[in-house]
Amino acid sequence: MNPKITDWQGKRVWLVGASSGIGAAVARELAGRGARLALSARRAEKLQLLALPDTLLLPCDATDPASLAAAREQLLAAWGGVDLVVYLAGDYVPMRADSFDLAVAEHVVKVNFNGAMRLAATVLADLQPGGGIAFVASIAGYRGLPKALCYGPGKAALIHFAEVLYLDLLPKGIGVWLINPGFVATQLTAHNDFGMPALQMPEQAARATVDGFRTGNFEIHFPKRFTRLMKFFARLPYAWYFPLIRRLTGG
Repeated sequence: MNPKITDWQGKRVWLVGASSGIGAAVARELAGRGARLALSARRAEKLQLLALPDTLLLPCDATDPASLAAAREQLLAAWGGVDLVVYLAGDYVPMRADSFDLAVAEHVVKVNFNGAMRLAATVLADLQPGGGIAFVASIAGYRGLPKALCYGPGKAALIHFAEVLYLDLLPKGIGVWLINPGFVATQLTAHNDFGMPALQMPEQAARATVDGFRTGNFEIHFPKRFTRLMKFFARLPYAWYFPLIRRLTGG
């Protein structure tokens, strides 16, 4: 089990990818619960627009190890340590085989997966028992889905990475959390041209994320009525899964 975080008062939390969407909503939710926040994104002005008091702003590029290292140095200089690091940066471009764009696909994977690994490499030495690191992946990483040709593989890799990291850090009492949301209404999902079942607002996703740390579970997934169904589908044999998904999605 992961450490159970029930009291956020004074917790030092670094959110990477906090300028919009789920990241910004999580920042507001944690601020309301008394956490001390360090917020990172590429654009400082977007972080400033959040207008959260007593917040450390650390603009950086989540895919650039040097930029992450510089932000970490500023954080340690200000706080002397960190209790929880959360990777929320993400990108999404709907893509299928007939529109496959390698450059775009590599960029999406770079943000969704490589950035998470680079953040982990940056902070692993700073993680302490009772705290740890969390990654926002997606239910799209459970199994192959139409239009997720570049998004799904990066999220699947992130799920696997978090699982292995959890096994390595568990004996040290350091938590690793995997956050798998369903559909959330953001600027990224606005690209979708299909109905998104069980669509949540960022504020709902933020509350579910923060509340999930109470349980000590490795995976925080929501909304349950949708994610449990996707988990069931992911366990089906391919001979059943592929026809079912094609029928349900029209794909």
